[in-house]
Amino acid sequence: MKSTCHCGGVELLIKIPNGLKELRRCNCSICRKKGTVVASVAIENLSVVKGEKVLTEYTFYSHTAKHYFCSRCSIYTHHKRRSNPNQYGVNIACIEGINIEDFLHIGYVEGRGFFGDEG
Repeated sequence: MKSTCHCGGVELLIKIPNGLKELRRCNCSICRKKGTVVASVAIENLSVVKGEKVLTEYTFYSHTAKHYFCSRCSIYTHHKRRSNPNQYGVNIACIEGINIEDFLHIGYVEGRGFFGDEG
């Protein structure tokens, strides 16, 4: 699957062998503000094929999770997960052909309170 930011400066190739399953939203301080629906993929199933130099990394508190976004258009594309550092969380709205309105029913997982993140 091809995944891109808004301006096209960042392009990811994502392999999701079992399709879009186990989708989630998180209610931690950063995810509440992003509001994205996320799919988890194994580290080896995501590669940056374009725009590695325009990706910006953001971390906070424990600095375990690494959130990536395009430095040109500011779109969050993916993050290395804190709860499972062998996986990336992928913003499914960036995946080509996805209609985000089809995923409004996705519920939230509890992310508040971890590592002092009450934000």
